[in-house]
Amino acid sequence: MRTVRILVSGRVQGVGFRAFAQRQADRLGIDGWVRNLPDGRVEALAAGEEAALAEFIEALRRGPLIARVAGVDVVDAPDDRPAPGFVQRG
Repeated sequence: MRTVRILVSGRVQGVGFRAFAQRQADRLGIDGWVRNLPDGRVEALAAGEEAALAEFIEALRRGPLIARVAGVDVVDAPDDRPAPGFVQRG
């Protein structure tokens, strides 16, 4: 089990990105959350098996059809353990 913090930049707000991330996380059994940041990026905290996380991150690199992902930064977050399930935050 690994936990990562993901920051996604580009045209990622107002395009259904958080709902997209939640669907992908639910499909892959990822725990965590996703939220919009004031600077226009989307942040996610995700915990799961290595293969599932890799697939989740790749899905975020693509995003929903109308998003335009410019960058995805991923850092390990071993001290941040999300609650079970995956939710959208503000």
